[in-house]
Parts: sequence; C-alpha cells; structure tokens
Amino acid sequence: MPLNIIVAAKQVLDPEMPASAFKVDRDAKKIMPPQGIPPVVNGFDENAVEAALQLREIHEGKVTVLTMGAEFALDVIKKPLSMGADELILLQDPAFINTPDSFFTATVLAAAIKKIGEYDLIICGRQASDWDSSQVSLGIAEMLGLPVITLGRKIEVGDGKVLVQRVLTDGYEVMEASLPAVVTVSNEFGEPRYPTLRGIMQATRKMPTTWTSADLGVEIPAPQLELSDLFVPERDRQCEYIEGSDEAAIGRNLALKLREAKLI
Repeated sequence: MPLNIIVAAKQVLDPEMPASAFKVDRDAKKIMPPQGIPPVVNGFDENAVEAALQLREIHEGKVTVLTMGAEFALDVIKKPLSMGADELILLQDPAFINTPDSFFTATVLAAAIKKIGEYDLIICGRQASDWDSSQVSLGIAEMLGLPVITLGRKIEVGDGKVLVQRVLTDGYEVMEASLPAVVTVSNEFGEPRYPTLRGIMQATRKMPTTWTSADLGVEIPAPQLELSDLFVPERDRQCEYIEGSDEAAIGRNLALKLREAKLI
C-alpha cells in the first residue's frame, strides 16, 4: 500500500556554531542571527526525513516535508528535497515567528496538515535544538485526534498499523498504533543520508509551495506561554588555593574552610 507521509522539519541556528557567535537581544527577548553562519535543518528532523524515505522505498508513496517560520534560507530548507523528499511546503508568514510556545506551533502545523488532507503517517524529530521542548509533535497528535508514539528507533508499517521500536534508557519496547498516527524519531534511528549530486540538482529545480496564515484559514492563536526573560547565563568562578606547611596542614586548613562555609 502506498504511503502518504508528512514530515515536520524546522530551520534552526547551527548548534555547532562557536559560543562566541551566540548573541541574545535581551530587550527584544530573541536570539540574534550570527553573521556568516547559516542556519541548518534541525538534526532530529533529518532523522525523521530519513525514516520517511526508508518507508517510501518499501511501500512507495509520497513524502511531503512541512516547515514553519517567518523567513527561510532556501538553500538550507530545501535539503530534505535534495535527500529525496517529493514536496516541500513552507508555512511562511511574519506571524509565524520562532517561538517557544509549542501550542502556537502545533496549531499552525495541524491546520496545514488538515489542508494537505490525505496522509497515513506523520513523522517528527524528537525535539528541536533551539527550544528543546519536545511538545509540538504531541500537540499535533492531540489536535488531529491521532495516536502518537515517541522516540522511535525503527518503524514498520503493515495492515493499517505502525509498529515502532521505542527507545528506553536500558533498551527498547515495541508499540503499535493504528494509522494514521504520529511517530517521533531520534538519532537512534540512524544517520540521515547525504544528498547526492543528482538530488541536489533536482532540488534546485523544485520550488516549494508557500502557504500563509490566510491560505490556512486559521486564526493565529493567542500565546499560551509568556517568555519573561532570555539571556546568556553568566559564569562567576572563584578559585582559592589552600596553603599549609605540609599535606596534613593543607588538609586541616581545607576542612576549616569547608566548616566556615557550612559545607561540612
């Protein structure tokens, strides 16, 4: 049976960028895009694309990648197309800001999935490397009334059901759900494939479909989460050398310091 698979992917700041390039505008409560360092597709979302492509190789069908944001670097966000995805839909609108409000993001993505219409499986990365909330995929499942299985390391589909090996701290468990369903994957699924030269050339000729909030016909939800502050933590380290005439004296002096600090 051919599968219609939707993958949710996100453009994020490169998590491997130097710490010195990470800047925060505390007054505006937002992260400043680093100069000269392009964004990337969220790593776990690349695992999700890989999972979808492997299922398509077995069952045929279509892989549609869905992403949301206020603006995109096309050469970056088209990477799933160069990996082999069939279609890329950009939910692009000034209102679709990168926010830690998972309810907001899930509402918009769920509306887009309803607009797509036919789907058998929705695959998401376990979390995004910017806000790390791990809640959007659960929100999508709730809003669409679908079962959800998280942290999949292997996915099999057959007889109208999805069978998932779900990662645990000391192994894995096998879970089953009826289709359509939502599944999240992590790096345990395996390394995503590198785009081939042919895939890159094909991706350059494919133009993504762009939908705005008006196209979705959805009212932008009121924020459910308030960001009170955003800042880079400051480190304050102090080091004091304990002196003494010999090791025993140093040990006694250290014990006195710890007692004065009420640590012992």
